[in-house]
Amino acid sequence: MSREFRQVGVVGLGIQGAGVAEVFARAGFAVVGVEVDQESLEHGRGLIEHSTDRAVAGGKLTADERTALLGRISYTTSLADVSECDIVIEAVTEQLELKASVFAELDRITRPETILATNTSSLSVTEISVHTGRPERVVGTHFFNPAPVLKLVEVIRTVVTEPDVIADVTGLIEQVGKTALVIGDRAGFLSNSLLFSYLNHAVRMYEQKYASREDLDAAMRYGCGYPMGPLALLDLIGLDIASEVLDTMYKQSRDRLHAPAPLLKQMITAGLLGRKSGRGFYTYEEPGSPVVVPDAKTPRKSTEDGVTPRDVARVGVVGTGTMATGIAEVFAKKGFDVVLRARSEDKANAAVAKVRKSLDRAVAKGKLSEADRDAVLAKIVPAVEFEELADCDLVIEAVAEDLSVKRAVFGALDEVCKPGTVLATTTSSLPVIECAAATSRPADVIGLHFFNPAQVMKLVEVVDTIATSADVVATAHAICEKVGKHPVHCGDRAGFIVNALLFPYLNDAVKLVEAHYASAEDVDNAMKTACSLPMGPFELLDVVGLDVSLAIERTLYNEFREPGFAPAPLLEHLVTAGRLGRKTGKGFRDYT
Repeated sequence: MSREFRQVGVVGLGIQGAGVAEVFARAGFAVVGVEVDQESLEHGRGLIEHSTDRAVAGGKLTADERTALLGRISYTTSLADVSECDIVIEAVTEQLELKASVFAELDRITRPETILATNTSSLSVTEISVHTGRPERVVGTHFFNPAPVLKLVEVIRTVVTEPDVIADVTGLIEQVGKTALVIGDRAGFLSNSLLFSYLNHAVRMYEQKYASREDLDAAMRYGCGYPMGPLALLDLIGLDIASEVLDTMYKQSRDRLHAPAPLLKQMITAGLLGRKSGRGFYTYEEPGSPVVVPDAKTPRKSTEDGVTPRDVARVGVVGTGTMATGIAEVFAKKGFDVVLRARSEDKANAAVAKVRKSLDRAVAKGKLSEADRDAVLAKIVPAVEFEELADCDLVIEAVAEDLSVKRAVFGALDEVCKPGTVLATTTSSLPVIECAAATSRPADVIGLHFFNPAQVMKLVEVVDTIATSADVVATAHAICEKVGKHPVHCGDRAGFIVNALLFPYLNDAVKLVEAHYASAEDVDNAMKTACSLPMGPFELLDVVGLDVSLAIERTLYNEFREPGFAPAPLLEHLVTAGRLGRKTGKGFRDYT
């Protein structure tokens, strides 16, 4: 027989605790909110009142519902006032000693059958539970911030948690309109173990001055469709909280990738905690404000440094695949004359036909007129000989991801292109400097990594080598902006920005499934629900292709020699078995 829950205690009314209290009161439960002193109590009350005010303004609650909700919450500075609660949820600061002392006192004052829960996002629930005389009735209930909005709650069981406790708590979580995911007790649990490793990696990239904070964030927003970039997200979470989570993960895993980046510790020591302090990776209008204001680290445009971009009117594209034809379409739509070069006349005409098919779809959807379609097509000239690219101001290579093939193309372009032509490669993983070295003009060579489909995706990674001249970089940025793309600037190393951040995260997800910690479906649902990602990691792996993903992960591992980047054996085995994702009908899931 399941327990009946009538009254819920919430200990700690910070942002998380206040949100949890609001969730239960909104669902009709009587809530007892506890804080350490009157000032903290009033702050917690203010958070709940402000949150429910916004809900009324947004049409999520009526004024009467808000009044009833607030009436269900009582406030106290005495922990003894939760003695009659059916479940008590602790949401104090992420410090094991503090949580342990709270649980020891709760164990003393509550009824023996009362369930004790911790909202910890990273600490061991087992270590907390042993400070009570009822570890079998201690559970983790990890709500995500903001608790009234986000649907996922990780329900963490320890090795001694009674099954009926898990069942009852899961039922309670679902009763308040949340999605419960039951998982085991490990550092970071599911979502945070994936999220914070990715965030820490982004900090290290910024720490190494590999890319600006703005470019790191824009890359993941435009390249992956993430709602926030990693550094902006860290500012929202709080750098001190992030460091605590990472430190807990590192102590359990001993994985260097989980050790908080030194820059995090330096910023915390300096009081740069993120939005709540008014400064973190970004500077904010005031403490607590989401409005970013310019500061000394705001990047300047290259033209502000006196660098003049080269003129570009005629663009060459080498290749006939999806990326090549997409790039040709992008430039032609913006009025550039485009020479689309293929290895034969038939392939060249087929490539132009592919562009026409794409434009026809736009006409059918009402996004383009027939006259505009014809005007775009008139801008594209098919070509077979490299000599037909001689007058181009910019030539973009978009052939197969084979270094020998790309080097041959760049060698040919070096012979025929006029002096001053910018030579670009769309490679997503190969060293740009290898292409530059195949020419006698390495200063003119740059990476322009468009994302697929090029007609739709806004991001372009502008990759300079140690030899690329400043005006070529400025030209690349200017041309991207002219064709409506968002350029981000980085150096020439494996993965550039997006793949270097994305694929270690995907690999970590595979390791969770490989360890039988969670199913692929649970991981996908957790990351989409908790982090508002457009796709879960296994959905994305199946779309990209497991063979392509494995190749990228091997490239990253070979470049950085980081043990944590080594591809998970499960991914290797699936590729060997021919389960490559959607394109073969079988990957981490089966497709019909």
